[in-house]
Amino acid sequence: MMRVRLLAGVLTIAMVMTACSGGGSEEAPVGGASGSGTVRLAINPWIGYEASAAVVAYLLQHELGYKVQRVESGEADSWKGFEKGTVDVVLENWAHPELKREYIDQKKVAVTAGENGNKGVIGWYVPEWMAEKYPDITNWTNLEKYKDLFKTDKSGDLGQFLAGDPSFVTSDAALIKNLGLPYKVVYSGSEDALIAAARQATEKKTPLLMYFYEPQWLFNQLKLVKINLPPYAIGCDADPQKIKCDYPPYLLDKIVSTKFAASGGKAYELVKNFVWTNDDQNSVAFDMAVNKMSSEAAAQKWVEANKIVWQDWIPA
Repeated sequence: MMRVRLLAGVLTIAMVMTACSGGGSEEAPVGGASGSGTVRLAINPWIGYEASAAVVAYLLQHELGYKVQRVESGEADSWKGFEKGTVDVVLENWAHPELKREYIDQKKVAVTAGENGNKGVIGWYVPEWMAEKYPDITNWTNLEKYKDLFKTDKSGDLGQFLAGDPSFVTSDAALIKNLGLPYKVVYSGSEDALIAAARQATEKKTPLLMYFYEPQWLFNQLKLVKINLPPYAIGCDADPQKIKCDYPPYLLDKIVSTKFAASGGKAYELVKNFVWTNDDQNSVAFDMAVNKMSSEAAAQKWVEANKIVWQDWIPA
């Protein structure tokens, strides 16, 4: 999030904690053999990412015998870890062509490890009750006439557009300006805050226009309706300051350090083989966020029920 992307749960897998700015690891990096080192796994701040990390960490530990070091950071800061030597793996990358140019093409400290199977969607959403009461509100050209519905103390005379964490992938301020909409971006600060706002707007039928995304477990509980922005076309977002189109579809991929790709052994093979669906991720995230299971327990539950899925990720 990309997208837009929020500390919505705490991984409790037995990992070695470190600050993302804290220099090198005290643990030995991974080597070529099974269980011969530590995998430094970036943890980006949204629950879906944490769900993916929980499952991959569980398998690295329990199936291959590795240790896992958890490196909490925003999306861009995770890439800095490839250069610093503090991050081996980013499991869910939301495009970021600018980071790929810098760290893959120019500095050559990272490489892609293939798609992770998740299909990302970012967009503007309103609660279902609003789409039912105001059927034309889902067309962006009608948002101007509804601006008064969305006014808050934080937006003043403008309608409020609720965003998430400022570190998320977002074009909303530029979109609002370039489409000439009388709205102001207000940052909620986290994924948790966005979810709380969506729940309140649904339960109390209060107006809400917000940034949101898939995969996301919340869609298992309530329905949000996507606003139809000008359709995405290749190149329409080439200049972020002039963008006037919807977000593109995202085929999320994995990024690893060049060193990890060369010497990560079976740990690297597992990461490269890791491919699952939005439903898989949402089921683990739901257990963590709603059922209040620890990340290790949620991962174990999924692993025990889905051996047919993950057995092919494990290197021979």
